[in-house]
Amino acid sequence: MALSKAPSVMRVSVDDASAGQRIDNFLVRVCKGVPKSHVYRILRSGEVRVNSKRVDQTYRLQLGDEVRIPPIRLAEKAAEPAIPVGKPFDIVFEDDALLVLDKPAGLAVHGGSGVSFGVIEQLRRQRPEAKFLELVHRLDRETSGLLIVAKKRSALTVLHDMMREGKVRKRYLTLVAGRWLNPMQHVKLALHKYLTEGGERRVSVNPEGKPAHSIVRLLKRWQNYSLVEVELKTGRTHQIRVHLSHLGFPLCGDDKYGDFSLNKQLEKQGFKRMFLHAAKLAFHHPLTDQLIELEASLPPELERHVVQVEQTEEREYG
Repeated sequence: MALSKAPSVMRVSVDDASAGQRIDNFLVRVCKGVPKSHVYRILRSGEVRVNSKRVDQTYRLQLGDEVRIPPIRLAEKAAEPAIPVGKPFDIVFEDDALLVLDKPAGLAVHGGSGVSFGVIEQLRRQRPEAKFLELVHRLDRETSGLLIVAKKRSALTVLHDMMREGKVRKRYLTLVAGRWLNPMQHVKLALHKYLTEGGERRVSVNPEGKPAHSIVRLLKRWQNYSLVEVELKTGRTHQIRVHLSHLGFPLCGDDKYGDFSLNKQLEKQGFKRMFLHAAKLAFHHPLTDQLIELEASLPPELERHVVQVEQTEEREYG
């Protein structure tokens, strides 16, 4: 990789997008391609100055701070694949601090792990004037529904704290195979993350894993399927999919934890995605404390599948 020539001192003025960020994380972001070990070395040596003063790695930048970065030879960026602008996202809520969009199924929330781009990269491409756009949380690629994006670092920090403290209420809709009996059921099963031999990320129920709590509410039940709403009290990876599959109620179309023979039948019927939709969000605004309650309807393909199931079940079982 080629190196840039004639490195010189950089002086960066801290704007809204960087205010509140730790100096070490700021430098890692600004000095892309520089090893973290070198970033910490120039911090310890005092070569980095904020308002002409030495700071340690935990210093949080303030709006208007001037950061002096010593000459660093940066690796030139390799050519990156072009990110398509794509179709504008369906924005459910937006103000100066955050936005909530209705993510389509099949699109990752961010690039990485073999995916060149995701929602956040496309959103930045669609809004080149935006100084700050960061994901507050994640949804699986196959999952559709409500996704929060912060437009200010101050909002992002508060929302992350709210997520950790369980102050953001998230409810999902899913169609599972089997007859779910209880009107409401608390599922408390610890989950453990691991990698398969092929290097794929998986999750299993394991008492030595991290605590995970889901509340399942029955919405509609047929002979072979059940439509349920799942409220997440914790936000573990693949939590809904693993909890329900472990209890014998795999999600329709789930290619990791589902009923694979059933999935093949569903594909022949034209249903080719996982039935999981982030339908409801409720939280207090991170900056104004105003209560925000949002809802996203089932996408047409999921709505159609529910109708198809209902018609088939009525025809076969009356």
